[in-house]
Amino acid sequence: MNKKLVMLSSVVLSASTLLAACSGGGSKTEGQVLNLSTTADIPSMNPSLATDMVSFQTFENVYEGLYRLDKNTKPVPALAVGEPEKSKDKKTWTIKLRKDAKWSNGDPVTANDFVYAWREVVNPKTGSEYAFIMFDIENAQDINEGKKDVNSLGVKAIDDHTLQIKLKNVQPYFEGLLSFGTFMPKNEKVAKKYGDKYGTDAKKAVYNGPFKMTEWKTEDSFKLVKNDKYWNKKVVKLEGINYRVVKDVQTGLNLYDTDKIDSVGISSDNVEKYKDKPDFKTELTAAMSYFKVNHKNKYLANKNVRLAIAKSIDKQSYVDKNLKNGSVPANQITPKDVYKGPDDTDFSKIAGGDILKYDTNAAKEYWKKAKQELGEDKITIELLTTDQETAKTDAEFFKEQLEKNLDGLTVKIKMQPFKQKLALEDKRDYDLSYSNWFPDYADPMTFLDLFWSKQTNTNYKDAKYDQLIEDAKGPLLKDPKARWKALGEASTMLLEEAHTIPVIQRGSAYLQKTYVKDVLTNSSNIYQYDKAYIKK
Repeated sequence: MNKKLVMLSSVVLSASTLLAACSGGGSKTEGQVLNLSTTADIPSMNPSLATDMVSFQTFENVYEGLYRLDKNTKPVPALAVGEPEKSKDKKTWTIKLRKDAKWSNGDPVTANDFVYAWREVVNPKTGSEYAFIMFDIENAQDINEGKKDVNSLGVKAIDDHTLQIKLKNVQPYFEGLLSFGTFMPKNEKVAKKYGDKYGTDAKKAVYNGPFKMTEWKTEDSFKLVKNDKYWNKKVVKLEGINYRVVKDVQTGLNLYDTDKIDSVGISSDNVEKYKDKPDFKTELTAAMSYFKVNHKNKYLANKNVRLAIAKSIDKQSYVDKNLKNGSVPANQITPKDVYKGPDDTDFSKIAGGDILKYDTNAAKEYWKKAKQELGEDKITIELLTTDQETAKTDAEFFKEQLEKNLDGLTVKIKMQPFKQKLALEDKRDYDLSYSNWFPDYADPMTFLDLFWSKQTNTNYKDAKYDQLIEDAKGPLLKDPKARWKALGEASTMLLEEAHTIPVIQRGSAYLQKTYVKDVLTNSSNIYQYDKAYIKK
C-alpha cells in the first residue's frame, strides 16, 4: 500500500468485504453495465448525515466534490479548477469552480452549494455525527456547540464559481479532506424541497457525479445510470451499475463460478480453493477493526474487565481461521507503516507497543481482580455486530475465545442490520460493538479523535486525553515533534486501560473477472467507476 498517503476515505464499514459484484437478475453482464453487490443497504444518501462505508462508496460515484483521490490516494481537481490559492498565512483558501458543472436536474453547481451544504453539516440542529470533520474551518466547532451563528462559518461564495474557505489552523492534509463525502455540495433548492426526507429515496436528491441514482429499494437493491448532465460525461463508458444487497457470501460465489457475475468477495473457507487462480487478489488496507467499549456499562467501566477481554482474544488465530484475506493482527488502534513522524519514524513505534497482545495468563489475572472488585462471579456482556454471514462467524469466534478464557463470562451476540447497528451505536445502546474504521486523512488523529469526549459514542471521557487531542489539533501544529509525541501519548493512554480493543488491520480477498477494466481504487478501498468499462 502507498505509504505516502495524502488522505484516505473513511468510515465504519460492515464486518465482511464491503463491495463485490453480483448479478442483479442472474444473467451474464452484457454491454457496458456492471452488476455489483453490497453487503448492507445504504443508510443515507444525505452527505450531511452519512457516517458509513456503504454510503460513502455510493457518494464516490453519484456526487463530486472539489477534489477526488487518484490511484495513489492523492487529491486531484474535480469541480475545482487547479490548486487552491492560499493567503500568506495559508489559512485562507480561494478555490475556483468549473463553470460547466451541473446537477442531474440541469441546475448549475455553484459555490453556494458548498456553503449551504457545509453550514448544514455544522448546524447542531442537523445532528451530523461527522460535523467534527469540518472543525478545521473557522468557527465550525463553536457553531456546532451552539456558541455562534451558523452563518459565521468560515466559508463564503465570492461569486457563483469562486469559493473562499478560512481555516482555524494551518492543515497540510485539508486539500485531501475536501474529497471526503461529508464535504460534498448540496443543491439548496432541492434540499429545502425535501427537508428531512432528502437523501432517503433515489428521487429525493439530485446528483452531480458521473452517475445518478434512479432506483433504491430498501434492503434489496439500487441502481445507478450514467449522468448525462455530468461535466465530464465523455470519459464515462459505463451505461449503468446495478447493486443488490447480498449478505450471503456463498450465493455470490456461486454466481461468480457460473460466470454470471463480474467480481465477488470471498470468505476464509474458500481461499484455499481459489488462491492460485489469476483472478484471486488480496489487499491490506489502512482500515482497523476493533471493539468499541461502552464505558457506561457497569462491567466495562471496570478497567480490569476491559483488559481481561482485550488479552483473551487470539488475534492470529482469528486471522488464520476466520479471515485469510491479508488482514494482520493489531495491538494498536492505528495501522502500521502508514503514518510517518517528523523524523520519518513510523507512528507505531510510539503508539503503545503491544500492551494489549494476546496473553491468557494475564487475562485471567485481570479477570480475577475484576470479579473481586465487582463482587460478582457471573458476568454477562452483549456483543453487537451486523447480520451478515461472516459477522456471525466472527462473533461466534470472539464469544468462544472470551468464554473459554474468562470463567463466569457469558457473551450474548446481538446481530442487527448494518443501519440499525449504526443507530444503536449512535444512541450508545450497546456493550461491546465490533466495528471498523477507515482513516479520513493521513494523520493518526483520524483514529485518535474517535475517543475525544466531544465526539465519541463510547462514553469514554478523560480530561488528560481530551487535552492531548485538543493540543494536537491546535497549538502543537506549530511544533510537529511535540505534536507527534502528544499523539503517541494519547494512543498509549487508550491502550493502557483498554479504552478500545484493537483486533486487526483489515485486508480483503476477492475474485474479479479480467474483462472488467480500469476500476480505480486506492488504499481507502473506495471504488471509482467513472473510467471503468467492460471488454470481453
